[in-house]
Amino acid sequence: MLRSVLTKTLYDQRRALLGWAVGLALFVAMYVAIWPSLRNQPAMSDFLDQMPQTFRALFAMSGADMSTPVGYIKIELLSFMGPLLLLLYAIAAGAAAVAVEEDRRTLDLLLATPVSRQRIVLEKLGAMVLGTALLAAVTGAALIGEGRLADMHLPIDKVGAVMLHMALLAVVYGTLALAIGALTGNPAISRTVPAVAAVLAYVVNGLGAVVSWLKPWQKFSPFYQYAGHDPLVNGVSVVAVLVAVGTVLALAVIAVFGFRRRDVGA
Repeated sequence: MLRSVLTKTLYDQRRALLGWAVGLALFVAMYVAIWPSLRNQPAMSDFLDQMPQTFRALFAMSGADMSTPVGYIKIELLSFMGPLLLLLYAIAAGAAAVAVEEDRRTLDLLLATPVSRQRIVLEKLGAMVLGTALLAAVTGAALIGEGRLADMHLPIDKVGAVMLHMALLAVVYGTLALAIGALTGNPAISRTVPAVAAVLAYVVNGLGAVVSWLKPWQKFSPFYQYAGHDPLVNGVSVVAVLVAVGTVLALAVIAVFGFRRRDVGA
């Protein structure tokens, strides 16, 4: 296990991943536990209808209806908090892949081994992707399993679809963090830039439906690839998957190229 950068990285993250998984399962359980007290409350739907259009665009995914399990989960978990948590993990893991390890002076030891810089970057990326996929799978399993305990029946295939798109969204920004870390070796920049970029993309996607000058830019937002086709209702979008995967591959190439050409600080 310790001879592979990928498995060694996952081994080092085992406690953190376990903590994240348990936390996400408990987080989902909180929302599921609230559902029975809200499902027969028409006041909640009325409240959403009375919200300003910009607020609905930002915090209530398209066509969300609090009186149904699908609508409730879309509003409470999938529109903001779910993606936010996966983004936090992926960006932190992407920044740690090169920049944080370099800042801690442990990257020199890894570079002293007969492992190429390209392999280091790609296997660190693979560990981040697998960790993100694991947490998305835990979230989806918690939604399905815990939801049934509260009579919240969600379509398994559609939950799988939305978790796939959520994981890809997080991986895009995690790879951006890795690429910036590989290019600069600066942990602060590799965390801050993807976080700011994610906030801007979220706003562009949310307000693109109601602000005319943002409309042409909406489809460039990774959040549009995540939620624009409403995966909890319509399933997987092949086009959105291909766009996200293509973005990750492009960023991975930049990370490899930049890291191979940069002098690592001693």
